[in-house]
Amino acid sequence: MNEFQAIILSIIEGITEFLPVSSTGHMIVASSLMGIAQEDFTKLFTIVIQLGTILSVVVLYWKRFLQSWDFYKKLFVAFLPAVFLGLLLNNLIDSLLENPLVVAIMLILGGLVFLKVDVWFKDNHEKEITYKKALKIGFFQTLAMIPGVSRSGATIIGGMVEKLDRKTATEFSFFLAVPTMLGATVKKLWDYYQSGFRLDHHQMQLLILGNIIGFVVALIAIKAFINYITRKGFKIFGYYRIFIGIGILVIHFFIKPLIIF
Repeated sequence: MNEFQAIILSIIEGITEFLPVSSTGHMIVASSLMGIAQEDFTKLFTIVIQLGTILSVVVLYWKRFLQSWDFYKKLFVAFLPAVFLGLLLNNLIDSLLENPLVVAIMLILGGLVFLKVDVWFKDNHEKEITYKKALKIGFFQTLAMIPGVSRSGATIIGGMVEKLDRKTATEFSFFLAVPTMLGATVKKLWDYYQSGFRLDHHQMQLLILGNIIGFVVALIAIKAFINYITRKGFKIFGYYRIFIGIGILVIHFFIKPLIIF
């Protein structure tokens, strides 16, 4: 991976991590098009630069993270399903991450759902997140272990199923990203360390660069996203997911076979 590739991936991560369009799916497709998807460092890079996007949430919502222990306990409850299923299905998840077809199909199916969520949940007005709601949202989050589903998309829909309004469901999705992405990053780093993989100086520089870019881009993306969905809803993300999903299928079945390496 070179600096240009690292910058492109970091921008994609910053923009898509908190939007319901599957950041993992976008990263898989982008790295595949650049021919670096199978590199061990690329797989590590796409996980570790999530630390920068996590920090953007903490910076933007720092007052919420200081409000009470109850806030953290609800996040912990919502985080638990991902911990158990993530450890249980780790090998299956890793195999799915290498399959662009899974990404494409999930993007399209999720897109069809997002075309309708504003109608299905138009009467949602609740703002209180109980422990029961937090746990159910946590189970929705586990759906995002399938590449292309979107962690933020799954948790936002989970919140809306629990009668939360769009803004409350979306913000809780942001907060839940902090322990979830931090846990995934620490585990992935430990797995690579255990396997004997070591970072060289150039790779460390790329990780620092990626986290800085991801942080800045995510700050802008979160603000824009909250303002947009509060006023307009989610339909545009449904159309986008379907468009990207179909594009991946076209590339896979019609364009890729014509490319001679």
